[in-house]
Amino acid sequence: MTAANQPMAHWVQAFLEAQAAELDAATNTQLAYARDLRIFSDWLADKKLHFANAAQDDVEGFLIDCDREGLSKATRARRLSAIRQLYRFAFEEGWRADNPAIQIKGPGKSKALPKTLTVEEVGRLLTAARDSGKASLRNTCLMELLYATGMRVTELVTLPVSAARGDPRMLLVRGKGGKERMVPLSPPAREAMADYLIERDTAEDAARKDGHPPSKFMFPSRGKDGHLTRHRFFGLIKTLAVNAGVSPDKVTPHTLRHAFATHLLAGGADLRAIQTMLGHADVATTEIYTHVLDERLTELVMEHHPLSRKTDP
Repeated sequence: MTAANQPMAHWVQAFLEAQAAELDAATNTQLAYARDLRIFSDWLADKKLHFANAAQDDVEGFLIDCDREGLSKATRARRLSAIRQLYRFAFEEGWRADNPAIQIKGPGKSKALPKTLTVEEVGRLLTAARDSGKASLRNTCLMELLYATGMRVTELVTLPVSAARGDPRMLLVRGKGGKERMVPLSPPAREAMADYLIERDTAEDAARKDGHPPSKFMFPSRGKDGHLTRHRFFGLIKTLAVNAGVSPDKVTPHTLRHAFATHLLAGGADLRAIQTMLGHADVATTEIYTHVLDERLTELVMEHHPLSRKTDP
């Protein structure tokens, strides 16, 4: 059976398996590719087209329809990237003699600066975690680790408990593409981790007696993933924001990562060191925090400098 006679779902599955095997693509990246390519294949099917015979005009038509739907530049750029990579894979496999998406110029990405939090707002969130009832030790550990290390939320919730044993000064984090990096732990984070580990291990011992297998994760769960999910943590941090009197609209796991980087930079940390701790492949990605800091300093001057205040005529 030729590639043109294969269902489009087969193309996508083969592409995703190659990504996982050759590039060790992260699960969330795989899911995003699958979602975007399914949407594109549905669009093609409605027009009686297939990956095998779609032309550049068809890919452009799909992107125009995405624009009409009001999708953001970032979403459209991501979908075009997924389509390009699918066709590059198809070309390498000999399924197509060309890549119809390769010459299409993407919409670009918005240059909006990342949202961050003030030191005072982070302090209120940490206080809310400490005052969050029976789960306070776990919640405090989550928040202290996130702010102390700048970990991505997936890196945090999938953290193996072995990484936390022995009161480490540094934490080994497995990031995108399986790349590992070391991040230092602050004294409050180490204390929160030590306190939570006692509670966690006690609960695990009780669960083991009830026939449950031991968990390898720092933040175990009885769900199918075996650990606290990103979705559950997202809801938790929103609840903490409400309890802390911080607008939940500006609080996400990623804004804590931004706060980590921005506050380090404001304190005089080296940009290359921040790049290493965040796990950025390119320092250009980290440089956006210098713009965040510049904007914040400008706001402070405009708010507090006597010459910036309006005077009565």
